[in-house]
Amino acid sequence: MTFSAAAVSSNPHFPSPAEIKRILVERIDQQRQSVGIVVGTFGPEGRVIVSHGNFGAFYARPVDADTGFEIGSITKVFTTLLLAEMAGRGEVGLDDPVAMHLPATVHMPTRDGCEITLTDLATHTSGLPRLPENMAPADDDNPYADYSVDQMYAFLSAYELPRAIGSQYEYSNLGMGLLGHALSRRAGLSYGALVRERILAPLNMRSTADTPAVYMKSRLANGHDAQLMPVLNWDLPTLAGAGAMLSTADDMLNFVEMLVDAPASPLHAALATTLAIRRPSGAEGDETGLGWVISGSGDDQVIWHNGGTGGYRSYLGFMPAKSVGVVALSNTSTEAGVDDIGRHLLDSKNPLAEPPRERVAITLDPAIYDRYVGVYSLAPEFEIAITREGSSLFAQATGQGRHEIFAENDSQFFLKVVNAQLSFDVGADGRTTSMTLHQNGIDQRAPKVAP
Repeated sequence: MTFSAAAVSSNPHFPSPAEIKRILVERIDQQRQSVGIVVGTFGPEGRVIVSHGNFGAFYARPVDADTGFEIGSITKVFTTLLLAEMAGRGEVGLDDPVAMHLPATVHMPTRDGCEITLTDLATHTSGLPRLPENMAPADDDNPYADYSVDQMYAFLSAYELPRAIGSQYEYSNLGMGLLGHALSRRAGLSYGALVRERILAPLNMRSTADTPAVYMKSRLANGHDAQLMPVLNWDLPTLAGAGAMLSTADDMLNFVEMLVDAPASPLHAALATTLAIRRPSGAEGDETGLGWVISGSGDDQVIWHNGGTGGYRSYLGFMPAKSVGVVALSNTSTEAGVDDIGRHLLDSKNPLAEPPRERVAITLDPAIYDRYVGVYSLAPEFEIAITREGSSLFAQATGQGRHEIFAENDSQFFLKVVNAQLSFDVGADGRTTSMTLHQNGIDQRAPKVAP
């Protein structure tokens, strides 16, 4: 645990380092929801980094301020900051059609005579799906690794938009990955090199990159799944702009400091652009800037993004009115994650998550499973397929791996890889009509759309 002398100011915004440490000890040692977590805070009282846990389940080296983590979708705010920075230089226009920055052989989908713009991609309102339908990873543990630029171009050229461009928010890794790709083509640099030149170098972020090679493995924490077992790192060669970055708490505090004290930064104008352009996000009380989620207003407004990969969870948030920010990095992919820790540190009224209760699987007659087999639609372009294999039942969401689900009773099931449950609604005729996904405190009903 490290903290600055300034952290003992008489009126700190954040809990004491000892209290933050207690939260991490509880999350790791008691709740078993991570192997290692590092939290960094920045505000008027100074810069504080608190850590607990180890590099790996089988690697008893303590994590610290210089430990590397995959930051997943926090990458997206780097991508949109690049967009704003390049627009400020006149290299691109925020309302440029994406097609302007792709080969002429790529036929971007259009709708009602309108074209998808760079801002549409940056605000998740392009109409593109979360993931491309032709994404079929050879290894579900590294799902983006073999998705090629040619595959992305083929998907875009054949895709038909389901609704008007700009009319609805739909979170899209494809869209943000495409944005990073288009900006890279315009600059004539790889995504990693472009981020390094325009963002990382000005902010002295020397331990942030789009490849683990920068850590030479010696400083990179192992990633872990929900059972606290080691997993592979992810590679995102084509959709890098959606989630390829890795960083440390120390480096991310340089970024947080820029967010909180932007007027002193060379990226001040670009940051202002990312926050000025807003569209509804679909969640009550939230808007989306360029990449950012903007929650609330006035003194209590929080601007944030989170991230998750196969073995890591991350959270980044700041409160402009109070000049405070926080980053939390975990080397374990659990539903508890670190979002609640970040939100709680920013505002103590936000509760810490309750640990998931222990669920016990029961044995059912496998013939019962047949009534649940089928496809259920959660959202446009996002479905969950339920399949049976012998005496086991499996669920597979669009663009994700297949996972076994376990029965709690004859209509309620749970996953072990994440803290999520599925319940099925059965009509009087014995046929299943819908399924409800219970996850993150939200219940999402999904009608059955195919047998």
